[in-house]
Amino acid sequence: MADDHAIQVLDIYRAGIATGNATFETAPPDWSRFVTTRLPAHRFVALDTTTGEVTGWIACSPISTRPAYAGVVEHSVYVHPAHQGRGVGRTLLTALITSTETAGIWTIQSGIFPENTASLALHARCGFRTVGTRHRIGRLHGTWRDVTLIERRSPKIT
Repeated sequence: MADDHAIQVLDIYRAGIATGNATFETAPPDWSRFVTTRLPAHRFVALDTTTGEVTGWIACSPISTRPAYAGVVEHSVYVHPAHQGRGVGRTLLTALITSTETAGIWTIQSGIFPENTASLALHARCGFRTVGTRHRIGRLHGTWRDVTLIERRSPKIT
């Protein structure tokens, strides 16, 4: 993921936000904030090999500055609506798993709205497990929402 991907990455994020089932965010941040809050070595885009268009992105952030949690990150993955169901999300998630394991990161986690069944299924196929449901954890447009907490513990890092 590079600065020249900024417009397309934020547009895909905006499309995910518009679904109402991807995030509590109501607008994407500006590019500077987006890149400074995500780990540079673990930000990827998927590109259409014909057009060069960004078809999806994945990125992660540390969950804490405490040393005990140095190997735990939280991630987000978004696929352009026109490219969903074509393996883009799985390709991105596989790239993230590989990069984080290489870096010694032992846990990738995320919170997903229960209504986002496609994302939950994708993550299950990639080795994530459901930890539990955080009931009424936040409000989106005035409505309380639950979040399914998922995680993937690397079998390579002991």
